[in-house]
Amino acid sequence: MDVNLEKTIAKVEEAVKSGAQIICLQELYHTRYFPQEEQQNAEKYAETIPGKSTMAFAELAKKYGVVIIVPLFERALNGKFYNSAVVIDANGALLDTYHKVHVPQDPMFYEQDYFELGDLGYRVYSTAYAKIAVLICYDQWFPEAARICTLQGADILFYPTAIGYIKDHISADGDWRGAWQTVQRGHAIVNGVHVVAVNRVGVEGELEFWGGSFVCDAFGSILAQAGDKEETLIVPVDLSFNERIKEGWGFLRNRRPDTYKPLTEKQL
Repeated sequence: MDVNLEKTIAKVEEAVKSGAQIICLQELYHTRYFPQEEQQNAEKYAETIPGKSTMAFAELAKKYGVVIIVPLFERALNGKFYNSAVVIDANGALLDTYHKVHVPQDPMFYEQDYFELGDLGYRVYSTAYAKIAVLICYDQWFPEAARICTLQGADILFYPTAIGYIKDHISADGDWRGAWQTVQRGHAIVNGVHVVAVNRVGVEGELEFWGGSFVCDAFGSILAQAGDKEETLIVPVDLSFNERIKEGWGFLRNRRPDTYKPLTEKQL
């Protein structure tokens, strides 16, 4: 695992030299994607917060004056395990941890075998450069999470991710990757926020992670997109565009919360 840490530190330093101010790593950056196997003992991959990763990246954040988002497999003080993300501000301070709220349990994505359901709610971080929220992978399919973070003041939604194709599986649903990008661009539009999706690449076991990391603006326009190989995107963003979309389209101004009670009452 230290190989991943050392490699990622080098990549972060490269990003800093290219002008990055907020840097986001992929989901479970420090480990292989072990949840593709059912009910294995993965405790050896877990780390504490603070711990090896957070100490290393806190030092980098403070040295270079950058914000770093570190997604990792957390062993919490209560003895439970979470799919977590730590936001480290530009002064090296660790901000509140986020626990992945929506945890899938599907073939090759057996995450409920390893991770507790997130119990800390949604968080918005006032960092040195922007107000940001971090939602992890499967969270990206849920519009409620994006809307709540927007209402709490987020200007950018970051989605560290590990998603790809299952070997030899042909989906009857259609293009998974297209749907993945479309739903996140939709979150950007209806909330008037920028979205940053950071995905894994490469083949691990029966999964082929498709990469495709991208940044889109508040009207869903793709500002930059990576391919299916390792790549670092440095993307300037104009957050003033958020207010133009919010004001012009009125998606937040014309909400009807009085009609939304069924969202918290009805279960399928």
